[in-house]
Amino acid sequence: MKVIYVSGKYRAKTIFGVALNIWRARRASQRLWQEGWAVICPHMNTAFFDGEDIYIRGDCEFIKRCDAIYMLKNWQNSAGASIEFQVARDNGLEIHFEG
Repeated sequence: MKVIYVSGKYRAKTIFGVALNIWRARRASQRLWQEGWAVICPHMNTAFFDGEDIYIRGDCEFIKRCDAIYMLKNWQNSAGASIEFQVARDNGLEIHFEG
């Protein structure tokens, strides 16, 4: 089974916005599991943790151990997701984009 990492916007101006971003990542993760992937969803792993840089560094380590990355819509609007995309590209992962 291949492992895929879900990448997308986490932070928002309000707690509701953060919750919505987590929900979107969770929903995509469920679809990917149903397609046969083993899924790493960092949004769920650190849900509502304070925004520290250690999380993005740890997430980049997860990416290096994956087969693919799944970029959620509007990922370009996230500094963290942009970093994750670059790490995935630099490490030769398959890159999938949400429709």
